[in-house]
Amino acid sequence: LIGMGTVGTGVAKILLEKDSPLLEKLDCVPVLKGIADSNPDVKSKLNLSPEILFTNDAKVLLNNPDIQVVVELIGGLHPAKEIIMASLEKGKDVVTANKMLLALHGSELFSKARRHGKSISFEASVGGGIPIIAALRDGFIANRIESVFGIVNGTTNYILTKMTKEHVKYSDALAEAQKLGYAEKDPTMDVEGIDSSHKLAILARLGFSVEIDFKSIYHEGISSVDLADIWYAHELGYTLKLLAIAKKAGNNIELRVHPTLLQHDHPLSSVNGVFNAICVKGSAVGETMLYGRGAGQMP
Repeated sequence: LIGMGTVGTGVAKILLEKDSPLLEKLDCVPVLKGIADSNPDVKSKLNLSPEILFTNDAKVLLNNPDIQVVVELIGGLHPAKEIIMASLEKGKDVVTANKMLLALHGSELFSKARRHGKSISFEASVGGGIPIIAALRDGFIANRIESVFGIVNGTTNYILTKMTKEHVKYSDALAEAQKLGYAEKDPTMDVEGIDSSHKLAILARLGFSVEIDFKSIYHEGISSVDLADIWYAHELGYTLKLLAIAKKAGNNIELRVHPTLLQHDHPLSSVNGVFNAICVKGSAVGETMLYGRGAGQMP
């Protein structure tokens, strides 16, 4: 397990749980063999047993022949990319929640995994607790996907919900999100729609079975949204949400992230707080929606 931030700590807690549901549902018992993180306090906070190796050098874990799966939860491009590439080269399967890396270098990583006969699992990269990756890859396999769109960023949805429901101005709603740990100290990736664009690239790649040029995704965030926008939208019968949208447009795929007006009776209008929801329209099933918590330690 490499990277012990919010998500990494949650994963460690699940793996260390003595009566974890994993023990009942898997044919093999997952054993946490080691953790790599730059913060030495992690070891004492988790009360790790002596047999679990703790190190500040990820290479120590990558070179351990007893480790079969590497869980990369550092985030960002580097050194996450190098760690995943090295893991695959050393014959280890990879689990990651790194949407930025997958959006920008997914083709290279998956090609590397195929060459080495290994897998990259990335369910946690989009939608938090929503199993949207498995749904697109397996559940909708008999469908031609016509569109995938939804709320995929819990931070911005929390801010817009505060502005809509409690008439809190943007700066105050952002400050509260930061206080609660939903927003980073530098919230640019979230509030400018970049995080949603990373996730959209992953969804579009799966849904339409094509390579996505991340630079082709139009993105606009919520930093310029004020209470007047929220009020006017409400008066006209609409709710303002930040949507990530991928849909067929002739022979092309339209990819965009921006604040969107939704009629009050649209299912996405009632998705509030840090919750996410993703709508998928397929040729056989028609319109479906998956809903769940999109931010926090466990989802």
